[in-house]
Formats: sequence, structure tokens, C-alpha cells
Amino acid sequence: MEKILEEIKEFADKAHGNQLRKYTPDRYIVHPVRVMLLCREYTEDIPILAAALLHDVLEDTSITEQEMKDFLISKMELENAIKTLKYVIELTDVYTKKDYPQLNRKQRKAKEFQRLKQISGEAQTIKYADIIDNSKEIVDHDPSFAPVFLSEYKSLLKDLTEGNRELYDRAKETVNEAMP
Repeated sequence: MEKILEEIKEFADKAHGNQLRKYTPDRYIVHPVRVMLLCREYTEDIPILAAALLHDVLEDTSITEQEMKDFLISKMELENAIKTLKYVIELTDVYTKKDYPQLNRKQRKAKEFQRLKQISGEAQTIKYADIIDNSKEIVDHDPSFAPVFLSEYKSLLKDLTEGNRELYDRAKETVNEAMP
């Protein structure tokens, strides 16, 4: 399993290329790795861990679903590859500024939250870890925007209750503690 996760991490890192985290000079891959490690505290399910590493690839890079599928099939059993891709697709924002320029941030987030309510419990588990990691970073690096961001997460968590319960509780606690 470690070899597969390392290869997936390398694929995601290469896909993200020279992207850096928004508020730090860190290569983008540090975020998906932290998300995966948080998930790993609660599960050893390879599709969840793999999707955690890949969760921003379709949204933030030029990699297509087919390219990701082909890569995953070359590295894992077919059933795990299909599950991994499913979770990544579920976590990929649909209502982006680029695709919906007529909608403001609040409108896009409202539509995205409605969509996210339908995702699998496994994808929700990954989202909890994503929320935890992003919440810590936003408070440290953008305190003026943090209240808006954190209240969006707080609202979202009210409806995303099908994932790992312990990680859900941790995400809620993280957001609540970070709220100004």
C-alpha cells in the first residue's frame, strides 16, 4: 500500500506542477498529504487515502478524469481505482468562478453546498480532513477572511454527516475553535 500511495502522491505533485499553497511558499502537495495523513488516523481504506492525495487534481490542474482513471488502473486493483476516481469527482468543485462567472461567491458556494450534501460518506470523510487542514491555514494567514470562510464550513458541516464520525467531530471542533 505504501508504494501505491507514494506513486499517487508523485502523480498529484507532478499534476500540481509549480502550484504553491495560497498563503505559504510550500509546494501544493503538502496540503493533500496532510489531508491524507488526517484520514489515515481513522481509516486504512486505500481508495479514501488515494482520493485524499488526489482531491484537488481535477479541480486545479489540467489532468482529465480519463487520465486519472488510466493512471489509477495502472497502479491499483480496478475496483479500488474506480472508487478512488469516484471520490475525487465527488470532491471536485462544479460551481467554479471560471465556469459560473455570472454567480458571485455566495451563490456559487450555496450551489456547491447543495451538491456536496449528496456525496458519499467516504468522500465526506476526506472533506472533513480538508476542512481541518484549510481551517488552520486560513486563521493563521488570512484572519480578515477567516470569519467568512469558517462560517461557510460551519454551515456545510451541518449537512455533511455521513462520513467518519470521529473525524466529523474533529472537523466541527476545529472550525468552532477557529471561529473568532
